[in-house]
Amino acid sequence: MSSDNSLLHNIQRCSWAEEHELLRNYHDHEWGVPVHDDRMLFELLVLEGAQAGLSWLTVLKKREAYREVYRGFNPEIIATWTERDIERCVADAGIIRNRRKIESSVNNARRFIETAGESGSFDSYIWKFVNGTTIHNTWQTIKDIPATTDISDRMGRDMKKRGFSFAGSTICYAFMQSAGMVNDHVTGCFRYRELAGLQQ
Repeated sequence: MSSDNSLLHNIQRCSWAEEHELLRNYHDHEWGVPVHDDRMLFELLVLEGAQAGLSWLTVLKKREAYREVYRGFNPEIIATWTERDIERCVADAGIIRNRRKIESSVNNARRFIETAGESGSFDSYIWKFVNGTTIHNTWQTIKDIPATTDISDRMGRDMKKRGFSFAGSTICYAFMQSAGMVNDHVTGCFRYRELAGLQQ
């Protein structure tokens, strides 16, 4: 009879998640799980923008520092940041010290609040792009998964029109994956089957 530990080692995951424990934990517990909490959606928006040109592992390694520096990812607080706050972030080695990305996060906090105000919540706004329901794709391999889709193109255009930055189609699709708007686990992954059975 197999022990619980051996079962954990033998389960099949998406191959990208096997590189590091942080990736495995993120893959097993967060990636593709539907997110409807505005604060968490803002966190994902900031982190996906920070990740541009870098690996997701780099972001995960700095995530706890981000949560501290970004005051729990409260958009109401970030929206009030001044140049002094931006300078403080640029000097903080705990996060990705890219001025354009930090400035973008402040701008996006303001746009986030505006959009949430118009739609009732950011959750209501963003999930309308998938009609409120997760799209369960059926990719066989990691290579099958696209970097953008027609939906992420449309989302990126709409967010750009609203003044968001670092919100192009590629970042939007990564956001959709992390927020569970799409289930892009490969079909052989144990999480694909679990998430496909979730009730929305």
